[in-house]
Amino acid sequence: QVQVVESGGGLVQPGGSLRLSCAASGSIFSINAMDWYRQAPGKQRELVAAMTTGGSTDYADSVKGRFTIFIDNGKNTVYLQMNSLKPEDTAVYYCHVDLIEYSNYEVPMEYWGQGTQVTVSS
Repeated sequence: QVQVVESGGGLVQPGGSLRLSCAASGSIFSINAMDWYRQAPGKQRELVAAMTTGGSTDYADSVKGRFTIFIDNGKNTVYLQMNSLKPEDTAVYYCHVDLIEYSNYEVPMEYWGQGTQVTVSS
């Protein structure tokens, strides 16, 4: 079994910063990638930032230059540093992990966290 737990959401004023964390634990052989998605009310879930454990990154155009994703491989933890936050960044942020479990080396598995609310408002 694998658990994915996020933390770090909250209320912040426009222009402020937040750092989200997401830790994966359990029967993990290796991690391929860790990503952040978000879903605002009435909208589809969208990719915010993605990172492979090899170091490749990808960002949504709306967050480039403001958000940074990074992984602590030793802790199986991914972070999302969010700066210069805007009201349109308000959403539930979800962590997504692509990994290999000890129980099955041949099939990559995907896990989602429970989500953490980020609200940007004055």
